[in-house]
Amino acid sequence: MKRVEGKVALITGAAGGLGSAAARMLAREGARVVVTDRPQQEEAGVEVARSLGEGMGLFVPLDVTREEDWVRAMEVTLEKFGRLDVLVNNAGLGVPKDVENITLAEWRLVHAVNLDGTFLGCKHGIQAMRKSGARGSIINISSVAGLIGVPTLVAYGSAKAAVHMFTKSVALHCAHHGYGIRCNSIHPTFIETNMVKALIASSGSPERAREGLRRTIPQGALGEPDDVANAVVYLASDESKLMTGAEMILDGGSTAQ
Repeated sequence: MKRVEGKVALITGAAGGLGSAAARMLAREGARVVVTDRPQQEEAGVEVARSLGEGMGLFVPLDVTREEDWVRAMEVTLEKFGRLDVLVNNAGLGVPKDVENITLAEWRLVHAVNLDGTFLGCKHGIQAMRKSGARGSIINISSVAGLIGVPTLVAYGSAKAAVHMFTKSVALHCAHHGYGIRCNSIHPTFIETNMVKALIASSGSPERAREGLRRTIPQGALGEPDDVANAVVYLASDESKLMTGAEMILDGGSTAQ
């Protein structure tokens, strides 16, 4: 039997990278998937939704920093599929700057996408799950940078650390109210995505930068999108029914040092 057969999932930032990998793996395991991303990414998002198979995917434009977009996305999800079982708050943004060089506008933008977007997703995701009677799973994509300091990712680390603790508060809220909704976070190390490739390219010495990132990981290699997608499927499935308020750390040993 497929591991998430009959479930409906909504994924943010799903036009590429970790989001598209999670969408494809969830669909392969039986879930119907609402693929969301910024309106500027509609063409790529539609293609991801189409690749999931007939009736398995739907693209909905969603800027995670706009509450009205969240309201509409949940309405469309319930109208189209009748329920919401899984929410993956994946949309993220990083600015590779330290505390002395990042601007206030950049700081606010990084927190708006990574933290405010996750807050709005949880708020409206819980309401949609309760409305449809689902015993749901919310999966917040944090980062190893939310657990250990990364001086050149000061805003990103701050936002992801907040997502880490916010996840625990949401988990306890849902548990105490008997909603049957779980909430967990995933903390990947550097993964081969466009965001990490841009970080490497911005360094001025890509080969040296890639080697530097690799050396921060005791296992000696960057992760792949499917490494995270596998964790998403586990948390989305009933296999993880005892997990809530927990963190899954996919860091090749970085936090063990």
